[in-house]
Amino acid sequence: MPQMMPLNWLTSMLYFTMIFYLFNNLIYFNFIKEKKNQTTQTLKLKYNWKW
Repeated sequence: MPQMMPLNWLTSMLYFTMIFYLFNNLIYFNFIKEKKNQTTQTLKLKYNWKW
């Protein structure tokens, strides 16, 4: 499609940057959530007979 050639680089750049940001946010929030769960599990106290 020759009529789309002037904007081809712009659309492809926007497409790949959106994919990059999408995966970056997914990975970032996935690791944040996982870390939060680990910290809550480590803070739990077990009460035994000495308390």
